[in-house]
Amino acid sequence: MDLFGKDKLDDNESFTLADRMRPQNLDEIVGQDKLIGDGKPLRSAIETGKISGMVFWGPPGCGKTTLARIIAIVTGMKFLQYSAVLSGIKEIKAVIRDAERRLAATGERSILFVDEVHRFNKAQQDAFLPYVERGSIIFIGATTENPSFEIISPLLSRVSVFVLEALAPDDIVTILNRTLSDEKRGLGKMNLTVEDDALEHIAQLSSGDARFALTVLEFAANTSEGDGITTKLISNVLQNERLLYDKTGEEHYNLISALHKSIRDSDPDAAVYWLARILEGGENPLYCARRLMRMACEDIGLSDPNAIRLAVAAKDYYHFLGSPEGEIALFELTIYLACAPKSNSVYIAEKGARKDIKNGFTGPVPLVIRNAPTSLMKNLGYGKNYAYAHDEEDHLTTQQHFPDGMKPRRYYVPTEQGIEARIKVRLEEIRVKLNNRNKSKRKGNGKTEERI
Repeated sequence: MDLFGKDKLDDNESFTLADRMRPQNLDEIVGQDKLIGDGKPLRSAIETGKISGMVFWGPPGCGKTTLARIIAIVTGMKFLQYSAVLSGIKEIKAVIRDAERRLAATGERSILFVDEVHRFNKAQQDAFLPYVERGSIIFIGATTENPSFEIISPLLSRVSVFVLEALAPDDIVTILNRTLSDEKRGLGKMNLTVEDDALEHIAQLSSGDARFALTVLEFAANTSEGDGITTKLISNVLQNERLLYDKTGEEHYNLISALHKSIRDSDPDAAVYWLARILEGGENPLYCARRLMRMACEDIGLSDPNAIRLAVAAKDYYHFLGSPEGEIALFELTIYLACAPKSNSVYIAEKGARKDIKNGFTGPVPLVIRNAPTSLMKNLGYGKNYAYAHDEEDHLTTQQHFPDGMKPRRYYVPTEQGIEARIKVRLEEIRVKLNNRNKSKRKGNGKTEERI
């Protein structure tokens, strides 16, 4: 029996290849030399057993869970592994209390490893604080999201954050070759023939995710025939539905694109389907919330200003409740966005202004609209002849707002959709009034408004 109370991995064929090939000591870990190479502080702390609470931040498949397991092996501590997706705080608290009793009775310390800790909301994360503070357990969290935004400050202040990097293609190839030659845990007994470029092909498409690469290799090995593992076989494997959602690969972006376009095309049923498929594939709901917030501005914008407010509310709703209860707010938002009137006028206005700035339209702010907090600035003409809009007829002024030498531009062109139809009428009224008041002046200086 090993530390985890199970038969050793190399004797248990029920585990997936990725599980069987987990490194069993620090020297077997590939691609994290900056963190646990010889002489590095974390390695020294692990080898001397002087560890405290920590959070591992890194992309999928880079070795966060593996490193936590090896820390438990090296330090001789009991390893308690939980996922924020599958486990509740009540369950984890009960296990922590057992760990405290075990510590008091036998002196055996425990590592509590919480995968995807960012999935716990603020109140749930608060529950760890007393135990981390007392040191009754060693807390190790793992997250793919920036801890600064997803982990509460009181918990962050009590742990050290270590950043794990995505594995390089060469690292992935090393792991795959090790797997093909390992007769106990890997595929060595199969005597597979492998095309020269096949492993490099897997490595390039794995986006640094060793688990994904090993899953592809395992499926390819199980379906290979006389030709062995070829680049063509790998391509076919990657198209199989069993590997349909990779959070860092091409299919990830395909599914997000399908969600976005379904909302843009006002198809709420398709939008709900794609959101459900993304979430069932294991995507972080907060990532979905961020994408939906972007759609609320990019594709709806001022045609329905309530869309962005609802998007923020849905994000807060999920952040407060967590999964699975909070995910219904994302579906409500998705349906609302799909049914809302559509306008990309704000998006076009942003792109037009940025393009002009990149093309060199960066003249100084006109003196008339500069602030003049000092007498020197006033003497230089800052704010001279400034017209305060609230003192003017209809609260409108004809003063210069664009830089000298730049013709006034029209970036924002409202559509006839939703609220924007009213905005369009209002802007047209403003422009007619200003044009009538300033017509002779505009003819005199030759400036005309240029529409983008």
